[in-house]
Amino acid sequence: MQAPATTHTAYDPAGHLSRYSLLDALRGRRSRRFGVGMKIPDGPFTYTSTEMVQPLSEEEEAALAFAACGITGSALADLSYGQGQGGAMLSGLVGRTVASPDAINTVSLVVTNDQATYLMKRPQDFARGEIAELIHLAQKGDLLQLYERSRDQIANGRTVAPVEPGYNFNINKWSLYAPGGSYFLPINEMTAVYINALLEAFDPEMGYFIRDERANFQPAGIGRFARSKGGHLYDADPGRTATVGAIEMSLIEAAAIEQGMMLQNLGLMGQALGLGGFPNFARHEFSWFRALGFRMEEMTASHYLGASGLVSGVLGLLGRDPQIPYPVSLERDGLTLLSAYCPPNYKTMTEAVHAFIEYKFGPQGVFRGGATVGGWQDAAGTTARISTPSQAAIDATMAYCEYVYRQYGRFPAYSAPFRTCIGYQATHVDGAFYDRFYHPDALSDTQRNHQALWHNGVNGS
Repeated sequence: MQAPATTHTAYDPAGHLSRYSLLDALRGRRSRRFGVGMKIPDGPFTYTSTEMVQPLSEEEEAALAFAACGITGSALADLSYGQGQGGAMLSGLVGRTVASPDAINTVSLVVTNDQATYLMKRPQDFARGEIAELIHLAQKGDLLQLYERSRDQIANGRTVAPVEPGYNFNINKWSLYAPGGSYFLPINEMTAVYINALLEAFDPEMGYFIRDERANFQPAGIGRFARSKGGHLYDADPGRTATVGAIEMSLIEAAAIEQGMMLQNLGLMGQALGLGGFPNFARHEFSWFRALGFRMEEMTASHYLGASGLVSGVLGLLGRDPQIPYPVSLERDGLTLLSAYCPPNYKTMTEAVHAFIEYKFGPQGVFRGGATVGGWQDAAGTTARISTPSQAAIDATMAYCEYVYRQYGRFPAYSAPFRTCIGYQATHVDGAFYDRFYHPDALSDTQRNHQALWHNGVNGS
């Protein structure tokens, strides 16, 4: 099938990107999996690319990284901060290109290509004095410098997780980690959002009561805080009673949505750039984290899955209870780049809870000295009227967290502290493949004009 004629455009990649409309990006966004240098070995689309592998340029990768997690400005934090109104549940004052539960920025981003693997810093990972300059770079459109300032190299060359069954699905085997492609992996940290939610849920105004469904629905370490025992938690109100599993699943869903927004932004930016790309399954308990060099803890599979002592004992005797690794932190060159609020990063869960409260309400916390990075005109006056969590909420949170860790050997109970879900691979499109098998509208003008717009008409190698 004859491809439509290519429209020749003056070489102005940044200008083209700034003029490309959101509506066009929404209409044109597709998963386009076949890139230059790739091969489909058999089936109706058997094809071997005749184009040379062409890595993404730093400018292209920078634009994609910005779409996924770029710092954009100060969060408005326009909430009610009165007693019992919940405003202090907010946990950050810096805005990114994607929303986050409680502005806590649970999600980090790993970018890996043939040359290097990078971890993109979250707002809370920067020194406070850097934020204003990063916002300035974003506002003036200097995405390349913003990219360079926002990343830590964590490995030389490409980092990949296994693709064989048990780690991924066969649908992805032929295409994942293609030479020349750039791979984007969101990673959620689950403990901060968990502790933050508990401090609000256990506030006397909400008074949630949590039971452990894997322990005959007994109180999850918070029995002494029940109203039936003279406490402040509503243990007899079905509207304010939850289970450990229900609480953790709701947090996992909220964090996964944050990853989903990243993937949508990557797809829209890829369309605006004229690249190919597609989201893909990246959910595994430990394979990505082990590949990336996270610090790992281990426990038996039966313990990991919450089996009873009897079941664990039988599996152990049969030699069918292997050790399962799970991630707790990421360190490089003596620096901690990512850390969960749980042991072994802290001696106890009580210490971890205190550390999180310090992060928000300590002298340099988000709602104290750290409020200078926000958008409020009178930061000092505003924060002076934002109160810390009640002691009742803090005590119940510490008791609950200690129970979960003691009962299940980790925190959270149902999940590792860090989670992956979906990834995104971006490549340069092989137009000849789509012209061979598809109608002309499979590629938009941005794909067909990409070399002229972004590489001055010159193919990479």
